[in-house]
Amino acid sequence: MNAASGPAKDETSLSARETVRALYGYVRPHRWAVALGLLCALVGAAGALLQPLATKALVDRMASGGTIAGILIGLTVLVVVGTVVEAFGAYVLERTAESVVLAARRTVVGRLLRLRIAEWERIPPGDLMSRVTSDTTLLRAVSTQAVVSAATGAVAFVAAIVMMALLDVVLLGVTLGVVVLVGGAVALVMPKIARATERSQQAVGEISVALERAFGAFRTVKASGAEGRETARVEAAARRAWRHGVKSAKWEAAAGSADELAVQLAFLAVLAVGGARVASGEIPVSTLIAFLLYLFYLIEPVSRLVDAVSQYQEGAAALSRIAQVEQLATEPTDGRHNGPPRQGAPVSEPASVRFEDVSFRYGPGSPYIHRQVSFEVPGTGTTAFVGPSGAGKSTVFALIERFHEVTGGRVLVDGKDVRDWSLSELRSAIGYVEQDAPVLAGTLRENLVFAAPGASDDDIRDVLARTKLETLVERLPHGLDTPVGHRGSRLSGGERQRVAIARALLRKPRLLLLDEATSQLDAVNELVLRDVITEVARDTTVLVVAHRLSTVTGADRIVVLDAGQVRAVGTHEELVTEDPLYARLAAAQLLVTQSALSGIRSRTR
Repeated sequence: MNAASGPAKDETSLSARETVRALYGYVRPHRWAVALGLLCALVGAAGALLQPLATKALVDRMASGGTIAGILIGLTVLVVVGTVVEAFGAYVLERTAESVVLAARRTVVGRLLRLRIAEWERIPPGDLMSRVTSDTTLLRAVSTQAVVSAATGAVAFVAAIVMMALLDVVLLGVTLGVVVLVGGAVALVMPKIARATERSQQAVGEISVALERAFGAFRTVKASGAEGRETARVEAAARRAWRHGVKSAKWEAAAGSADELAVQLAFLAVLAVGGARVASGEIPVSTLIAFLLYLFYLIEPVSRLVDAVSQYQEGAAALSRIAQVEQLATEPTDGRHNGPPRQGAPVSEPASVRFEDVSFRYGPGSPYIHRQVSFEVPGTGTTAFVGPSGAGKSTVFALIERFHEVTGGRVLVDGKDVRDWSLSELRSAIGYVEQDAPVLAGTLRENLVFAAPGASDDDIRDVLARTKLETLVERLPHGLDTPVGHRGSRLSGGERQRVAIARALLRKPRLLLLDEATSQLDAVNELVLRDVITEVARDTTVLVVAHRLSTVTGADRIVVLDAGQVRAVGTHEELVTEDPLYARLAAAQLLVTQSALSGIRSRTR
């Protein structure tokens, strides 16, 4: 894929309504747990809300000379019960938040692994991985704490305002005037937090892209002395993330201190106005004390509201990036897992393949890779595809596997258009060895049974013998259960290629696709694999893409592709005498003599 493409820049943010709808989609399965956390938070808020009234009663009782023991006990009970209930509610919310993050990650991962190849080629894997990790993490706060903080903050704020109105309307007017003034300033800051957070998350995705690029070619980086340059690339992305993160922190700090500022200013105003009203005898001193306590109590609900809005802005940025994943095109699914036939199932007949006037290009305006390609492959036997680089050989396999859809014409397997097959049925009939022969991190056994998890030990021993991997198993310290390293780093190129072939054979496919499957093998092992392919081709349809013609000289038929079109079809002997391009390829690889090539040229003039 094009690693330089970077994260997609044309993706738009969600609107406020779409953000709320997306957030509710994640919270809805846990709504009762969130409701319990909200109830606990409200109980704690109610306990705190009653404390100023109890304090007023305490002051009045002291002024009248009465006993205060009962009021003190009541205050203690309020504090203890409120604290315990709030702690339990906080635990419920944290647990629910982790569940929301887990659900989001499962959804995103499930979708990413079903992406169409075209989407995967368009967006760097590092950017996609950051959406699974860092973006979903931001959902933790917004999905529960923000919801509950907003609700409890609003309820506590309204309740406190009501209590303050009952105490003195004039002082309430002074308080609200200050709060509204500061709140207006905070409202201007919130969009800046959202923008800075989204840009910071994009930069985090760029860090993942840069690291994936370097680790994906680690030996090449070291051999090229490029550690410093690649470090600088990652550091540049890290600095962008830092810059936007600092900007977001700056605005969050400004918003976070606004609640305290509002209360402090209101306190000074209430103290001045309230002191004058006490001096004039309009209100008793206990009312002013209770009002000031409610004023300081307002710090928490206002702070909750500000935090909820800040968390919402951060979560909105994460939700937007997660929602963009949900808009990417995925392959259709019928709910079944790809895999081999059940043990004991009857062996199916080899598959036939036919291309009928197939044209293909990656998108509108792109050059055609195939132009009206037609050929037919009957069941069993080996069919090879040869031609210059860029002729469209590997694309044949991509269209059979439905990694890409044809632009025109039809691809048929067993006489049925591949678009009419379910993907699980189509791919379960195919064994596929990629050109790069990837080996996954894990043990050798896990790699062998990757496409056939139900394979028996006898099946594994048989395929190890056929691909000459027994010596590798004997050499490894723990045999089949030895880890092979990241991308098979502990194996040689030829060993990785044989493991990939063994993995495909263990699937017992009806159709075997080998894309340059012997390119990294030495002459001895190539000869062995040629014999294996010949044996497999007796009861399986084998399609081979090869640049090394020595691999396919014995093929039942060879399809010569050039510039996206079928140039000729025949056996090695027929094509050497009838097709100049094939003859030149054969001569270049010393499969025919120069004198024979000269004779071909003279006959084709």
